[in-house]
Amino acid sequence: MQEYAADFSAIKAAHQRIEPYIHRTPVMTCTALDDRAGRSLFFKCENFQKVGAFKMRGAANAVMSLPDDVARRGVVTHSSGNFAQALALAAKLRGIEAHIVMPKTAPSVKRNAVAGYGATIHPCEPTLSAREAMATEVVKQTDGTFIHPYNQAEIIAGQGTCALELMSEVPDLDAIIAPIGGGGLMSGTCIAARGIDPGIRLFAAEPAGADDAARSFEANRLIPQTNPNTIADGLLTSLGDLTWPIVRDHLEQIITVSDEMIVDTMRFIWERMKIVIEPSAAVAPAAVLKGSFRKLTGMKRVGVVLSGGNTAPSHIDITDYSATRS
Repeated sequence: MQEYAADFSAIKAAHQRIEPYIHRTPVMTCTALDDRAGRSLFFKCENFQKVGAFKMRGAANAVMSLPDDVARRGVVTHSSGNFAQALALAAKLRGIEAHIVMPKTAPSVKRNAVAGYGATIHPCEPTLSAREAMATEVVKQTDGTFIHPYNQAEIIAGQGTCALELMSEVPDLDAIIAPIGGGGLMSGTCIAARGIDPGIRLFAAEPAGADDAARSFEANRLIPQTNPNTIADGLLTSLGDLTWPIVRDHLEQIITVSDEMIVDTMRFIWERMKIVIEPSAAVAPAAVLKGSFRKLTGMKRVGVVLSGGNTAPSHIDITDYSATRS
């Protein structure tokens, strides 16, 4: 039997560990989306999670898992987005230092949020090699523990708690679909879901402009991401060597969606569900509404993970709304 970085018992233990530090996010439904999808959808709303994204689950599990003597030396990561905020907050909750390597081009709203949680920001050039090199140097300087944003056992287990909660609230799902980037959420979802229901069908959703997971799945070998170009900026990373075997072995299909579909779905959810999600979170519902998914049979009840809601108000086009009010 294939051994993975995390198993079902690790996910259950992670949930007990992080429960005091996270929100148990709601599961919502929407008749208008059910009608468009042709089946009943159950949305796990991680846009209501602390720091506005599922990343808090993995970060909290990694930080709270550290032995006291290790934790007091602090933690280090490199991230330009949601994981930077999540690790900063998790470290604050444990009362330890966090050092976050962030590219100089990271939006000020994200830098401000990380600083607001008390973390030390180390600016670097906006390349993966620069981020990794800076993080290595910071680890040497601080003797802190490096926490990978997705390719780490504790992160995978923490992210798997999202599906654990979803299936405890909606126990008779036929399938679950979640977005895929580095694979931490999707791999944790696979392990958790199969641990509860070995027969459940599992799908990943990916932007067409950053489709390394789909290409890897098709080729049955890990293909690195190159020159991604998509509005879904949370899904730009390549799969890791720990996440890839899990998604390879458990997914039925990876469905890609265009940026146009992502934006249309995001707007529809804003309008009909009255909640704000970010482009990366719209990828999974966009895939559910795609014709190829609609044609799949044997699935009446589908769980959909809305991964986060970190989008600035300035990104919302209110032109149409304003026109109706004038």
